[in-house]
This record gives sequence, C-alpha cells and structure tokens, in this order.
Amino acid sequence: MDATVGIAPIGAAGRQRVARRFWRRGPQGSDLNWALAFLVPYTAIFLLFVVYPVAYGLWLGHRPASYQALFSDPIYLKTVVNTLIYLALGVNLHLFGALMLSGFFMRRNWRVRSLLLIYMLPWAVPAIPTFIAIHWMLNGEWGFLNNLLYALFSIDGPSWLNYRWLALGSVVFAYIWKWMPFWTVIFLAGRMAIPQELYEAGAVDGATGFRRFVHVTFPLLANLYLICTLLSTIWTLGDFNTVYFVTGGGPGLSTHVLATLGIRDAFEVANPELGMAAVMSALPLLIPLVIVLMRKLARNQVQL
Repeated sequence: MDATVGIAPIGAAGRQRVARRFWRRGPQGSDLNWALAFLVPYTAIFLLFVVYPVAYGLWLGHRPASYQALFSDPIYLKTVVNTLIYLALGVNLHLFGALMLSGFFMRRNWRVRSLLLIYMLPWAVPAIPTFIAIHWMLNGEWGFLNNLLYALFSIDGPSWLNYRWLALGSVVFAYIWKWMPFWTVIFLAGRMAIPQELYEAGAVDGATGFRRFVHVTFPLLANLYLICTLLSTIWTLGDFNTVYFVTGGGPGLSTHVLATLGIRDAFEVANPELGMAAVMSALPLLIPLVIVLMRKLARNQVQL
C-alpha cells in the first residue's frame, strides 16, 4: 500500500513557503541551533587561543624556584630598572608631546592638514621594518645618522648601540617616534569635542593662549589624558618589538625590558619556566593599572 495515499502533493509555491518558514524559524525552534552554530566556533577559538595559553603560562610560572632563580639573576634587576625608565620616559614624553601637537593641528589651514598626513606616516607604516631600519641607521660605523653628522658637521658620531644609556635612549626615541602620532589624533579628537563657546567665553574673560589651555582645554581633557596614560602604560609594559628590533637587548643584555627578557629566557636560554616568571613579575604593576583603568571607564560610563 502506498504510504503517500491521502497526502496532498505540495506544489512549488508550497515548497517556497515551507523553505521560508524553515529559514525564519527553523524546525522545532532552531533559533538555539543557529545561536550554537555561531557561538561554538568563537568559544572554541577563545578556549584554544586565550584560555589555554594563559592557563598554561600560569602553570609554567607557578613554581617558587623559578622566581628564586630569576631574582638571583643580575640581569633581572637591570631589566626592572630599564622597564621603569622605559615606561616613565616613553609614556609621559610621547603623551605630553601628543597633547601639545594636537593644539598645533587644530589650526584650520590646509598646510597644517597636509602636514598631519605626513606626521601620521610613522604610525601607519609597519612597526617591525621601522625598528629594523632605525637599528641600521644607528650603526656606529656606517649608519645613516653618523654619516650625516660627519657630512654636515665633520663630527664622528658615537656608537649609539654600544653603550647602555645611548642604546636605551635610542629605544625610547624609537618608541616615541612610532606611537606619538596615534595619540596626537586621539587628543585632536578630544579637542574637537570641546564646545567653541567655552573658548569664546574664556576670551571675553581675558583667557587667551596659555591661560586658555590651562583653564579651559586641559581641565576638559584631563580625564581623557589619564585614561590614555593608563592604557599606554599597559601597552608599553608588554611592548616587545621596540627593544628587540632596535637593540636586541644589547649591549651585553643591558637594555632588556621584562617583555624581551621573558622571551630570551624562554627560547634562547631554553627555560620556559624562567621566561614565564620574568613576564609574570610584571603583574604587580599591571594588575593595579588594569583595575584603575576599568574603574575609571565604568565611572565615566555611569556619568554618561
């Protein structure tokens, strides 16, 4: 007996209605199936590339013996000093310079706007080729900078990368040159958000030039400046490319920061636990910065 007896055939229009109903609602409420189809890949990627590396890193760095070996290493203390200098000079100088230059680029002049496009190039170009080029420019024997000094002033330039403080200063300069354009644009956007009426009211009260910046601009940008400082400090603490490609940690391992020392200990010394301990030793500084940043952002969101 034919099982299809008594069932009306479905025409083309009926099949289209069924298909549309399937894609809108799905059989048996398949909204959950669609949600799982999108959620499962993202969850797997998150577990594979975020949770697992972090958990494995914490497991590698949990042994107290690794920290005892790290703290007894004479390079570590020098590395901590380098990291603090790198943070203090790099973050503060490039943010303050960005704040000042944002005022210059506020001018409504096509020449200034054209100059802004050129000024953005260091941030736009890839970081690794940039730092490699700076490394070769600072070569003491035949680098571009020393050749330029000799051609213009008949001066034999120093060996920039052969002395600790010159090399560390070169790293700070390269970092500032690379990242100051980015923060300049951030502060430029903040300045543009300030109502022009406030400047006009300040001008009526006699606040022009420096006084207008002190009494109008900076108080309104202070919150943004603090958030940028916290965020830049967090990023700089984990910066690896600048030191590694400009100085390589030299001369004599004297310009390492915590990020590069951890990679060196993990791969060059072939001691992953020691390398992870070097990276984990930055947590007492990193965690308070993250907490302050999140509270600051949450407070601003509540105010908005």
